[in-house]
Amino acid sequence: MFGECHAHIIMDAVNYKHAVNRHQTGVDESVIHAHFSAYKKLGIRFVRDGGDSLGVSRRAREIAPSYGIDYRTPIFAIHKNGHYGGIVGRGFDTLPEYTALVREVKKQGGDFIKIMTTGIMDFDTDGHITGDALPYALVKEMVHIAHEEGFAVMTHTNGAGPVYDALLAGVDSVEHGNYMDDECILAFSQSEAVWVPTVTVVPNLIGCGRFTDTVLESIWQGAGDNIRKAWKAGVTMALGSDAGAYLVPHGQGLLDELGRFKSILSGERDLEQRLELGERKIKEKF
Repeated sequence: MFGECHAHIIMDAVNYKHAVNRHQTGVDESVIHAHFSAYKKLGIRFVRDGGDSLGVSRRAREIAPSYGIDYRTPIFAIHKNGHYGGIVGRGFDTLPEYTALVREVKKQGGDFIKIMTTGIMDFDTDGHITGDALPYALVKEMVHIAHEEGFAVMTHTNGAGPVYDALLAGVDSVEHGNYMDDECILAFSQSEAVWVPTVTVVPNLIGCGRFTDTVLESIWQGAGDNIRKAWKAGVTMALGSDAGAYLVPHGQGLLDELGRFKSILSGERDLEQRLELGERKIKEKF
């Protein structure tokens, strides 16, 4: 079975605020056990987390071996204050503050660094990303500092320009990567980075009533088109469902993600082999 290359053990796929509140006075280990049980039942033995600010993923890494799960975590993601990211981590204002956070990840035994360079998709529109992207010069320095400290870098990034900047800055994996254009896909194909599209999030929302289905269907269509283009261009991809996000359950989310890839890339005989290669690169880098 494939591994889950993008999960949030703190989230429950139902209600983010409720999920976080369960850990406000200390880590609720029953949550971790429930999610790991779901992974074990499905034969999923590798999970790469996106981190959190309450120590849940840190404790999860200590528990994971009892389930036979190879679990990797950045402990917490790092974002620039005033920009998207507080949902999963800690913020900085200056580069010395960022460096201190990177070293805090090292002190706590983190496996890699996760940075946030953009917001998320605005599901009320097709093509808009919330908030402002970090400038290239800052992203480049953030990646450089993390690499100098011996870490690979996972980046939460959406939008063609920001993804291009992240690749140019030397990130090791791009998470989500929505709305890339042809130039960006070409740059991706010429890089060593792995793309983890977390594509199942959008189709899982269709029909839930929270957003307009016609917008979601348009986003989903565009995502499929980009995956086909990236696949043809030779971009290295790996399966990650954003497990824990709304309507993306732990364990089942990975099965959904694999199903979406099979639907988008039907007829590709080397699908599983190339996805296995992407996962292997993730394991080597992170």
